[in-house]
Amino acid sequence: MAISRFNAFARMSRELQEARDELAGRRGIETAKAILMKAKNISEEEAYRLLRKTAMNQNRKIADIAQSLITAENLMNEQ
Repeated sequence: MAISRFNAFARMSRELQEARDELAGRRGIETAKAILMKAKNISEEEAYRLLRKTAMNQNRKIADIAQSLITAENLMNEQ
């Protein structure tokens, strides 16, 4: 009984962490799209396509590309 509950709790904890990671990735993608839209004067769809194309070309996740863009933009704006 205790083992079953532990396993269920562990599974739920993993699922919660995965959901949190997914949400953070989506937020990052939205932020990166905004950066691209402003910097390149393009639409949201074009910004997403650019992120997706870059991710495919580099064999990386879109969320990883988005985070790299956010980091680069933060470095460029530091004073």
